Amino acid sequence: MKKYFMIGLGIVLALSLTIILYGAWLNDRGEFQIAKRMSERSMELQGTKASVRMIRPRFRLQTVNFFSKDMTDAVALSEGRIIECVAPKGSLVKKGDTIFIIKNEELPLKIKQAESNILSARAEKHSRENQYKRFLLLKDKDAISAQQFDDAEAAYHAAVGQLEVAEAQLGNLRIQEERQKVIAPLDGKVLMLYRQQGAYVQGGMSLALVGDFRKLYFSTALNDTLAQHITVGQEVEMIFSNKDFKKVYDANFAAGNLGDRQTFIASIAEITPPLSQPAVMRNVIWQADNGAGLLEPQTYGDVSLQARQAYEALTVPLAAMIDSSNNSLYVVKSDNTLEKRDVKTGSNDGTYIEVLEGLSTGDVVVTSGAEGLKSGMRVTVSVQGGDGK
Repeated sequence: MKKYFMIGLGIVLALSLTIILYGAWLNDRGEFQIAKRMSERSMELQGTKASVRMIRPRFRLQTVNFFSKDMTDAVALSEGRIIECVAPKGSLVKKGDTIFIIKNEELPLKIKQAESNILSARAEKHSRENQYKRFLLLKDKDAISAQQFDDAEAAYHAAVGQLEVAEAQLGNLRIQEERQKVIAPLDGKVLMLYRQQGAYVQGGMSLALVGDFRKLYFSTALNDTLAQHITVGQEVEMIFSNKDFKKVYDANFAAGNLGDRQTFIASIAEITPPLSQPAVMRNVIWQADNGAGLLEPQTYGDVSLQARQAYEALTVPLAAMIDSSNNSLYVVKSDNTLEKRDVKTGSNDGTYIEVLEGLSTGDVVVTSGAEGLKSGMRVTVSVQGGDGK
């Protein structure tokens, strides 16, 4: 009995072991099949070919700080009280035009006193001159001593000097009288009045701001890669995201402006260091045409500059770039597997980006669904576009 029990137990153990080994074989085979299927699976993606096309570089500026080279204060050159404002705020003035008239109440009295001093000095000079001439004749006849002649000559020269001093004093007062007119330092508009009629002012005090905003300037820092595509005089179109052109100086709008449909053109006035000298970064001074009168010397946010002149370059869509610095993308190899590739890029126009190194014409790059992709994955790419050369 015991014998049969041991035989049965052995058979049961053998069957259990067989089942366990068969299950392990099935599990391993299933994982192998899954892995094989995964490796053979092909993801469907969108892509395009790297191609040569005309590109108009565009770059975005978070802020643009406009300044005017033709904006300065009209300054009082003498003290006194403002008795008249000849050019109110908003007036068009030419260099030398009167803006304010100042009156120094003590100045007329000083001028009269100086004129009186001149009359006295002239009379004294005339008297001393006559005496000097008489003594000169007497000296020739040895009728006076040398000392008497020297005294007469000295007195005459002193009288001449006193007259010159009196005339200089009057001339200085006349200059002060003329300086009671506060004049425009340049052609432009009276943008601000710092003082009003009736105010007492000191010499050297700023009384009005005069400016010409038809041309405004701003500067940008560009890396050398972008700077090599620009030259002095080259034009760009300025694109403002916020076209609510509020005024700080309350300057007038020019006739014929198109408001929020206005096109603004800026040109490159200066590049430092010059492109002929090696540098990593360059400062570019731009001159903006503000003939419409919509802009003022202030800060504007989110402005894009797009070149008006296009050039030919190898490009891919910006959508192909997978990093914030635009230096990496996925390339589809000939065996339909992916390769993550680092490239050197240049400028872009907001849709396409220039590729300087790392790609060739015709290379297929992925333009959608890049998240989760890895090198070596097998893919099926639907190639879009094809408008390049």
